[in-house]
Amino acid sequence: MELNSSKDAFDSVVKKQTHSSSKLEESIEKIIQEIEHTLSVIQSPLSGSSSQPDHKLVLGELKTKLKEIAPLGQLEGTQKELNMALSKYTKLLEKHFNPDISKSYKNVDFDSRIINQIVSSHLYREGMFDIGDCFINESHEETIYDRKTHFFEMYEILESMKSRDLGPALKWATANHEKLQKNGSDLVLKLHRLQFLEILQNGSRDDALKYGRTHFSPVGTQHIPEIEKLMGCLLWAGKLESSPYSEFLSPTHWAKLSQEVAQQFCSLLGESSVSPFRVTIEAGVLGLPTLLKLMNVMNGKKQEWQTMKQLPVPIDIGMEFQFHSIFVCPVSRDQACEDNPPMLMSCGHVLCKQSITKLSKNNNTRPFKCPYCPTQVEVGECRQLYF
Repeated sequence: MELNSSKDAFDSVVKKQTHSSSKLEESIEKIIQEIEHTLSVIQSPLSGSSSQPDHKLVLGELKTKLKEIAPLGQLEGTQKELNMALSKYTKLLEKHFNPDISKSYKNVDFDSRIINQIVSSHLYREGMFDIGDCFINESHEETIYDRKTHFFEMYEILESMKSRDLGPALKWATANHEKLQKNGSDLVLKLHRLQFLEILQNGSRDDALKYGRTHFSPVGTQHIPEIEKLMGCLLWAGKLESSPYSEFLSPTHWAKLSQEVAQQFCSLLGESSVSPFRVTIEAGVLGLPTLLKLMNVMNGKKQEWQTMKQLPVPIDIGMEFQFHSIFVCPVSRDQACEDNPPMLMSCGHVLCKQSITKLSKNNNTRPFKCPYCPTQVEVGECRQLYF
């Protein structure tokens, strides 16, 4: 809702600004035309006479026309509407986006070296090698240079794929074929498949057949159905787009394969497939509004939320930012942690350990009734769950 209202206010400012600029440009154009016409009248003699026109009379007529073309009140009106819309937009931004975020985070001692590694890795991962070098030089983290070498190789591979050059990607994948197989990846086959289709489309059928015989044989036993389809493409050379195998020509294959190359490259390096720096920033942006609201509420109650072990409100930042299972006890509503792990009861329901302790009144041999079914449960029968 807040984003929608901000967008509406922004659109209103843009609309008013466009209208104001259009009116101003129209008036300026007419003024220029009248001034040029007046200059031509002043500089030329009267028709049928060698005498010059009365300059005062001509300038008086120009002044009258200029007032008719661009009355000051009209221009002030459009500018006033623009100023009002702009003022409303800035106030809305100040209301929805608190510029002071200093109280929305805890003061935690970070290892500066780790932070420098995260930032430099992000810069290299994004292909900003000069900026990454500058950052490392200023932070004196020379040991991070090895990351540049790896990501530079990945960047060259991805850039080559953008121009449909699979040579660097095939060279890297072939050299790491065994490691990719251990990861369960068929990346080598996918790269050879695209290269085969490129040869078939831009080269000759014989060259494509020769390439297929050379490179599909080592992986043929595991991917026979797909290789059979690729061999069928040979019958449609020159008209593959109208064949039953036209799906192989979809440009999405290149985009998906580039993404998979980056993921597998990072996996073999022991790196996350997505920049940790990017994930942190995006998650922080999503969670910040809730933290700011919580900060305002806690300040009003004169309480310090930073001393809490658990936030009193959930922060939903989406499934894409959940990297491990999260269990919330249905009885206490507490999130499971190392000291309060989830416990599987004999009836199949799951509660946190502290809830089970309270229900059993801290008696390991005393049966208690499950809150969700009529089963009698003993603490000794409960087993800790690991997600």
